[in-house]
Amino acid sequence: MKKCVLFLVSSCLVLMLKAQQKPHYTQYVMNQYILNPALSGIENYTDIKLSHRHQWVGLQDAPITTYFTIHTPIGKSDFRTSATSMRVPGENPRGKAYWEQYTAAEPHHGVGMQIINDRTGPLSRFAAYATYSYHLGISARTSLAAGFGAGITNNSLNTSKLDFIYVPVDPAVYNNGIINKIKPDFMAGLYLYSADYFVGLSAQQIIPSKIAFSDYQVKTTDGKFVPHLFATAGYRLLINDDLNLIPSLMVKYISPLPTQVDVNLKLQYQDVMWVGASYRNGEGFAGMMGINISNTLSLGYSYDYTTSKLNTVSKGTHELLIGFTLGNKYGDWCPKNVW
Repeated sequence: MKKCVLFLVSSCLVLMLKAQQKPHYTQYVMNQYILNPALSGIENYTDIKLSHRHQWVGLQDAPITTYFTIHTPIGKSDFRTSATSMRVPGENPRGKAYWEQYTAAEPHHGVGMQIINDRTGPLSRFAAYATYSYHLGISARTSLAAGFGAGITNNSLNTSKLDFIYVPVDPAVYNNGIINKIKPDFMAGLYLYSADYFVGLSAQQIIPSKIAFSDYQVKTTDGKFVPHLFATAGYRLLINDDLNLIPSLMVKYISPLPTQVDVNLKLQYQDVMWVGASYRNGEGFAGMMGINISNTLSLGYSYDYTTSKLNTVSKGTHELLIGFTLGNKYGDWCPKNVW
């Protein structure tokens, strides 16, 4: 039985390299910057996010992802007193009157940085990117942003977690402990946004590259990194002066896998708290909630329940998101352009 399990682990390693290579994010709706560099500098302040995701709790060596992002505007001249800086008890500063006064962004730049650490079984991936974007108002209430990111990824294989019983392998692989391969990486994106909707297109891992952890082609480690394409869209419905309902979706395409679709629904009370639900085809459901503790600190949590056979060995997926804002001059309690 042990030999069969080890053989399956080796086989799974091949599939992991040929299937999805970027981590899942259930709360990407709260930080679309992690998917699309065009969001760099979209708000009036420096936005910082910390996230930790433990996927399929209870399953040994299941994916664990931690990331840190920071982005800020440059030359953003449309700073003005926000309704959210004048909080009147019993009134919603983000009610109907606020959105009627919404205007497109003045031309400005944005810069940012992403640091991501992702570990699944014997494979680990550390990535760091610098991003840049340019924002431009194309109508009275609509803006368009374009951005790109460049960085490096360090892909590691912990050979102590492998046992090559049935597969001949170069001794350079299993005698080296942890083997690292560093490669350049690029991403790009477009983001169209207004008071009522957003539409985003982005590509990560733009340049395909082969990966092998020895100088020879070893079957259990031979594969390549392929582009990941994302399309996102959402619409804000003002139910009343206190409640906003935001349906959204994300379509993810990674060849040769089937197209994956996430459908989300978020209900926000004033600019203080929100609850949400998500469905991912072929994967399962998720529940989300969040609170803006102050105009500098926010918290979000999500729980995923898988409907695949993994639910027999998994206790679900937990994801925690902590947000900070720096230089929040006018005291916004929640983002104006990313909701």
